[in-house]
Amino acid sequence: MKQSLQLKLGQQLTMTPQLQQAIRLLQLSTLDLQAEIQEALDSNPMLEASEDDSLHADNPSESINTPQEQPANSKDNEREPSATANSESSAEGADGDWNESIPEDLPVDTSWDDVYQSGPTGTGLSAPDNEDSDYDSRGTSDESLHQHLMWQLNLTPMSERDEIIALSILDAIEDSGMLSQTAEEIHESLSKELDELELDEVLAVLHRLQQFDPPGVASQNLSECLLIQLNQLPKETPWLDDAKLIVKDHLPLLGSRDYKQLMRKTKLKEFQLRDAIVLIQTLNPRPGDSVCTGETEYVIPDVFVTKQDDRWTVNLNPDIAPKLRINDTYASMVKRADSSTDNSFLRDNLQEARWFIKSLQSRNETLLKVATCIVEKQRGFLDYGAEAMKPLVLHDVAEIVGMHESTISRVTTQKYMHTPQGIFELKYFFSSHVSTDSGGECSSTAIRAIIKKLVAAESQQKPLSDSKITTLLADQGIVVARRTIAKYRESLGIPASNERKRLV
Repeated sequence: MKQSLQLKLGQQLTMTPQLQQAIRLLQLSTLDLQAEIQEALDSNPMLEASEDDSLHADNPSESINTPQEQPANSKDNEREPSATANSESSAEGADGDWNESIPEDLPVDTSWDDVYQSGPTGTGLSAPDNEDSDYDSRGTSDESLHQHLMWQLNLTPMSERDEIIALSILDAIEDSGMLSQTAEEIHESLSKELDELELDEVLAVLHRLQQFDPPGVASQNLSECLLIQLNQLPKETPWLDDAKLIVKDHLPLLGSRDYKQLMRKTKLKEFQLRDAIVLIQTLNPRPGDSVCTGETEYVIPDVFVTKQDDRWTVNLNPDIAPKLRINDTYASMVKRADSSTDNSFLRDNLQEARWFIKSLQSRNETLLKVATCIVEKQRGFLDYGAEAMKPLVLHDVAEIVGMHESTISRVTTQKYMHTPQGIFELKYFFSSHVSTDSGGECSSTAIRAIIKKLVAAESQQKPLSDSKITTLLADQGIVVARRTIAKYRESLGIPASNERKRLV
């Protein structure tokens, strides 16, 4: 084998630590970004939160400021916002040229751990420990359905044998409140543990548990669940007997909305059946959901869209993250020709802080540019609602702002926009298109909004079928297949026409 030297030209994608950090910050949600900033403040002494922007108005390179409002229809949107984080500027101190020894960029394919040692990490956002803070979270209950039932069981006098049966039944209750096993299956599983166990014993304990809160818990099927709730209503409740008759013997007919057959078998008139159904609809088919509410998730908008002088303007939310700046006191302590451990620690943290501020600035600029482009494309939605939504894909925005589609995907994930129409995730404004008879295009989101509007205005006695909705859309110039209408209807959570039928 002969050895030789060859020269080749090629392209290879390499990611510097600065780029890796910028990409990671770009895809973080608002809450994750706040935790990341708090962790950086706790671990890096060079960073501090700026409480007064005027203190460093003359040195914008050492602080991150939220970009000001930007009109959506301005031609200036096509130009990239000027970067305010200039890595060449320096803080004034005893050694004015301390930053000359700090490298501007790290070598490619280098990670933070290869350069900096991990400092103490913060525990995220910390709130002051007082009675007024975190009031909402203290007032909420995280008690599960099983814990709620166990609390009631401990207050109920039972023999040791019945308590063993009750614990087995509670273990078989799902989060919805329904039993995942029948009484026969529970009896069979307990027969090995309890001698001479009869099915009637299991049923007796089951009936006692069915009187627990919430009403309808520990039911074996939907009919039993609803019947238990009806039995707990006062006897003088109107239409109670008719509702019990329907729930006990004719629930499948009610589920299929076969009202004619239901009136024939129950011998009820239309107004009697209607009132009985109204009573049944007040019951809870999933009683466990009233206990297992879960934690409330709050959405913090990243951008605000407002209309001023017939122009839509986009502003970043100034409260989503604190404004950061370099601590001038510590920065002035960095010495140029000092290679001691303390000086190296300060110098490394200073460079890391400046990169962090620059990455945050880049994130804000990118988010503002993408949001402004979306608002420019979706003015009809802002003025008239979802029916005026225009088709839009990631590639369209990527071409306008001059970025890659993957970057647009990152910046629109878990980022929210506050508009006069409500709060929406940025991805909500992207949708496929459907061709119209006039040669134009219609957004799939707009078609869903039209379907929802048609269903809301339909006759409850004769709801619109998918074929009829297809015809109505064709009259408006939107040609869509019936199966597409069915797919859009299901995505909106709208049942089929036979399930939407009501008695008037």
